[in-house]
Amino acid sequence: MALVPVLDLRPPEPEGVTHAPSNIEAEQALLGVILFDNSAYERLTDTLRPAHFHEPFHQRLFEAIEDCIRKGQLAEPIVLMERFRNDPAFDDLGGIRYLADLIDRAPPAANAPDYGRVIYDLALRRDLIRIGGEIANAAQSDPETIAREQIEAAEQQLYTLAETGSSSSGLLGLSDALRGAIDMAAEAYDRDGGLAGLSTGLMDLDKILGGLHKSDLLILAARPSMGKSTLAVNIAFHIARNYAWEPQPDGSRKTVNGGVVAFFSLEMSAEQLAMRILGESSGVSSDRLRKGEIDASEFGRVRDAAIEIQESPLYIDDTGGLSIGKMAARARRLKRQVGLDLIVVDYLQLLTTGQSGRNDNRVQEVTIVTQALKALAKELDVPIVALSQLSRQVENREDKKPQLADLRESGSIEQDADVVMFIYRESYYLSRTEPSGDAAKHLEWQEKMDAVQNISEVIIGKQRHGPIGTVKLHYNGELTKFGNLAREGRFEPR
Repeated sequence: MALVPVLDLRPPEPEGVTHAPSNIEAEQALLGVILFDNSAYERLTDTLRPAHFHEPFHQRLFEAIEDCIRKGQLAEPIVLMERFRNDPAFDDLGGIRYLADLIDRAPPAANAPDYGRVIYDLALRRDLIRIGGEIANAAQSDPETIAREQIEAAEQQLYTLAETGSSSSGLLGLSDALRGAIDMAAEAYDRDGGLAGLSTGLMDLDKILGGLHKSDLLILAARPSMGKSTLAVNIAFHIARNYAWEPQPDGSRKTVNGGVVAFFSLEMSAEQLAMRILGESSGVSSDRLRKGEIDASEFGRVRDAAIEIQESPLYIDDTGGLSIGKMAARARRLKRQVGLDLIVVDYLQLLTTGQSGRNDNRVQEVTIVTQALKALAKELDVPIVALSQLSRQVENREDKKPQLADLRESGSIEQDADVVMFIYRESYYLSRTEPSGDAAKHLEWQEKMDAVQNISEVIIGKQRHGPIGTVKLHYNGELTKFGNLAREGRFEPR
């Protein structure tokens, strides 16, 4: 049944001017279908939003219909008329007669998804035209901004448009926010008490964090040689190794376990990271692997481990001096092409703003980087684990356990982070106090060393959505690997 236009709402275009892509008849058809049969709304994709309609009144009408349906109310002309009683556009279009005409001329309900796709596609085209104009205008009229920064800004807008159907989210109504919260709660309920976020593979750390949550910025800080890179690699590899997905009706993949990981290593090379992962997976020391001090049996284990893990979706970028803008662009590209569930940055202070000469203040530059990382975590809807160095003032205290004030060039690190974790190994400091000459003191020292030799503490100094505390882990220095501590008292709340 062909739809006869109820009213052509498009203003006449000046001669030679092309109007923005739109299809008012498709909008009228879809609205009429839903008003006639509210169940047709359930057949629409989750991507369609009021903002995708070209006619402003249609935007408000679709939003009102959605609101009624979500509340379990019937969305029909009499009910809606009360909501638009003081809307001038409603009167101009004919009031309740307009709504009745939409229903009278509505096509079959089975066509609703097709009209929804037309409306959505045209909305994307309008945004593409606008973004293209902004890109051209910026390239011509903004000589102060370097071209690379303009490219990164354009890529961000295009990525957001591709992922969300809108180049900017703007103000979000409570109903939309509640929908996302309910979805999260439903997923948690379906897990029957399981983790809400990505599992780190470390039971006690998962217990206090609830896993790694989407859009969170997690800072993992420590003094050199404490094992922060090791812990980050362990977590990243565990998540990538356990990746599992299921196909969606639109052809995309939904992660059901583990995830795709992007590891930005600004300090170590990709080969060094791979060597650590190979040592962890095979049980052969990466140091001995590097030196070639292995026998035929161990080489066989290494070969088998390499075959087993080579398909794990762990992507390593070891570009030195990487700017936060380039990192964000590469992360967006990876998510668009393959998917992305976790980003690891090793380490924070080595990222640059890409604005040479503009920020002489190092604290200010780190502040810009942390703010950008938090924004990226929200934009891509993935957790970001960023490693950070601690200042030397830790070494000047009798108690060497790190605190929030020890974050080097802290600026907004503490403020922007959702979680701040510190690694502390007492054995590292105790090994440097070995007494000599006094057998009794040496025996006492050895007993203390034996008690803490393979124990590491992860101190949760800040957690925006949960408790702080200390988690004890097993640390294997030879395999550069953290593991669960096989004893009671692993978690000590504070």
